[in-house]
Amino acid sequence: MNIKKELRKVFEIEEDAIAKVRSRVNDNYLKAVDILMACKGKVVISGIGKSGLIGQKIAATMSSTGTPSIFLHSTEAAHGDLGIVAKDDVAIVISQSGETDEVVGVLPAVKRIGIPLIAITGKSTSTLAKNADCVLDSSVKKEACPMNLAPTASTTVQLAIGDALAVALVKLKGFKKEDFALLHPGGALGKKLIMKVKDIMHTGDYIPAVSEDDTLQTGLLEMTKKRFGCTAVLNKKGVMTGIFTDGDLRRLLEKSDNPYMMKMKVIMTKKPKFLSADELAVKALALMEKHSITVLVVLDKKGKPGGIVHLHDILRSGVV
Repeated sequence: MNIKKELRKVFEIEEDAIAKVRSRVNDNYLKAVDILMACKGKVVISGIGKSGLIGQKIAATMSSTGTPSIFLHSTEAAHGDLGIVAKDDVAIVISQSGETDEVVGVLPAVKRIGIPLIAITGKSTSTLAKNADCVLDSSVKKEACPMNLAPTASTTVQLAIGDALAVALVKLKGFKKEDFALLHPGGALGKKLIMKVKDIMHTGDYIPAVSEDDTLQTGLLEMTKKRFGCTAVLNKKGVMTGIFTDGDLRRLLEKSDNPYMMKMKVIMTKKPKFLSADELAVKALALMEKHSITVLVVLDKKGKPGGIVHLHDILRSGVV
């Protein structure tokens, strides 16, 4: 048997199925989107077997993109879980045959509750289709399974239909990256979009700082005490006018045999890189990478140090 040929055949069958469903996008899809947009409650997605698994994925996708959704197993719905359905909800029921006993069994109850019903089915004349307010055709010419039995191409089509609805809702609702981040606070993407420098910076006594008139000896003591490998240098008004780092020290020792009584304003690096507390942590990381530095002082609107952030703080935060 030529395994590569068999693998390609599966992709070809499923690609063909997707192409077919794309060509069937009609006013029923517009009606489904209108129903979902008008929903004041949640979207309840139900199914069983492989269709049920696809339903779980669609519910997860919708919930993560601004459309509150839950999955309700059709069997459990018939045994009390239907109580989770409220009058402001919308139901999406998935069944390729449209005649699955467990699915058909809950249709009368859904109709009595009086919520709109969107059907995703491969049989437009099925019981499910006849009871739906809107029918989305998920029929396929054949499954990728060589016996034409195991749901393969059909579940791919079902998932694509669910994704299409979810993405249309994202567009219509104006759902933004920031909204996505709020729903994904634990993931790296969410942290990249919402975590700010002020969430991870060190403040107060942790900030290493000396005055312009202090000597290098004082500066080194401050650097050693605060352990950031640098110190901010401030003028008499507390405004940061420079920075002194481990790198500056190494370069200074190459030039001078006894620099320890030199004043900080003479040996500091002027115009240091800095940012504000409200900047995203990923911007701090980008600035560090661009200038090959590991520490940034955070300044307030008056130019005074309000915090300090180290590369390790950003890495520990999980934004990368």
